[in-house]
Amino acid sequence: MRFSLILLPVLSGLLSAQVAPYDQAPSVKPPYHRVRYEAATAPGGLIFPVQYTVWVPPGVTTLRGVIVHQHGCGEGSCKSGQTGAFDLHWQALARKHGCALLAPSYEQPDKADCQMWCDPRNGSGAAFQKALADLGAQCGHPELATVPWALWGHSGGGHWAGGMTLLHPERVAAAWLRSGVPLLEANPERSTIKPHVIPEAALGVPVMCNPGTKEGVTLKEGRFAGVWPANETFFKAMRGRGALIAVAVDPLTSHECGNQRYLAIPWLDACLSARLPAKPGEALQPMPLGDAWMAPLLATEAVPLTRLDGDPRSAIWLPNEAIAKQWMQYVKDTQVADTTPPPAPTNLQVRGNVLTWQAEADLESGLGHFLIERDGKPLATVPEQPKNPFGRPIFQGLQYSDTPAAPLVAMTYTDATAEPGKKHSYRVIAVNTVGKSSK
Repeated sequence: MRFSLILLPVLSGLLSAQVAPYDQAPSVKPPYHRVRYEAATAPGGLIFPVQYTVWVPPGVTTLRGVIVHQHGCGEGSCKSGQTGAFDLHWQALARKHGCALLAPSYEQPDKADCQMWCDPRNGSGAAFQKALADLGAQCGHPELATVPWALWGHSGGGHWAGGMTLLHPERVAAAWLRSGVPLLEANPERSTIKPHVIPEAALGVPVMCNPGTKEGVTLKEGRFAGVWPANETFFKAMRGRGALIAVAVDPLTSHECGNQRYLAIPWLDACLSARLPAKPGEALQPMPLGDAWMAPLLATEAVPLTRLDGDPRSAIWLPNEAIAKQWMQYVKDTQVADTTPPPAPTNLQVRGNVLTWQAEADLESGLGHFLIERDGKPLATVPEQPKNPFGRPIFQGLQYSDTPAAPLVAMTYTDATAEPGKKHSYRVIAVNTVGKSSK
C-alpha cells in the first residue's frame, strides 16, 4: 500500500476551516444525525477535521450495536464517506439487528498522509469514540457510546478497522477488511508506521480479508500489488494462532470494491446474529465453532471442518455452511445467489403528476431499481438505466469506497405523459439486484 507524505506543519493552517470538497455533505434530520470536529491542536490528536454521520433505525427502543462503514484513503474516498450512512442496503443490515449505521468522513487534503487517520492510534480512534458519545446524546440513544461495533473498511479504512479490532477486541463483533489490513511487522521504508500486536482476545473476533485478485494475487505488478502480500502476512499470523479469520479474493477487481457487499452483508449478518448480546450492556457472545467450514488459502471450494484435508491453522475459517456456499460463489464470479424478493414499496403518494414513495432494500441483494405501472401497464423504470461502474447496477449508484453516489437519488417520478384531468392508477414495484420483484 502506498501513501503520500507531506510536511505536517504545512497543514496546520489549512485544516482549521472546512473547505471543498468537504462542504457538500447531504443535509441531515432525524433519523440522521451528524457531528463534526476541527483538527486537534494537542500532540497525539487527529490532525484532520472529521465529520461522522449516523442513521438510527426508526422505532428502535435500545440500540444493540453500531455498524461502521469506513472509507479509504485519498480526498475522493474521504469525500465519499459523506453518503455512507444513507446507503439503503447497509441500513437493511442495521435495521435487522437494531444497530445504528455510522459513516465517518475524514477531511484529508489531497496528497496528505492518510496514516495520520487510518492508524487509529493517531487520534482517529479517540475521535470515533467521542463521536459515539456525542451522537448518542444528540439522537437520544446514550447507549451508542457503549454498544458493540461491526466494522467494515476499504483500503486505509481496512487498516483502521483492523487496527481497532486489535486495539479493542472486546468491542468488535466482526471486521470486514476490503483491500487493507493493519501492519504487524516493522516496515523499514515507512519507519513512522508502528506495527500492531495481536492480543489474545482478538483471536475470537471473526475477520474477513477481501483483496481484489489484481492486487497482487494474479496481477503481480502495479500500484496495488502489495495488497495481497500484506493480507497474506496478516492472515497467516492471525490464523496461525487460531484466529477466526478468512480470505475472500474478489476474482474480478483491483482496488475498487466491486460486488463485495453481496458477501460482506450476509457474512456480517451471520456474525451479528451469533455475537450480539441478548441484553444491552452484556458482553459479546463467543462465535459458535461447531458448524465451521474451511478451505485452503486461495482455494475456491470449502468443506466442513471434519472433512478438511490439511492443517486447520493454515486454512480459512467460515462460520457455517450457508456462508461457505455464498463464499464459494463469490470467489468464483461474485454472483452470490438470492431467491427472495425485496420488500414492497410503501407510502406511495401522487401530487399532480409527481409520484413519491418509500422503500427498504433487500438484505441479501439490495435495491436495483423500481418499475412504475400506470393503469396496470408498464410506464417507466427508475432510474431509467441503473448504473454502477464497480459492480451490479444499483438504485443509489456506488462510489469507489462502496457508498451511494452523490447527489443522493430520490424515490420520485414525474409522469410527463399523464393526460390532464384524467384519473390514473399507479403502482410501484421494487426490483433487487438479481432481478427479483416485490409484490
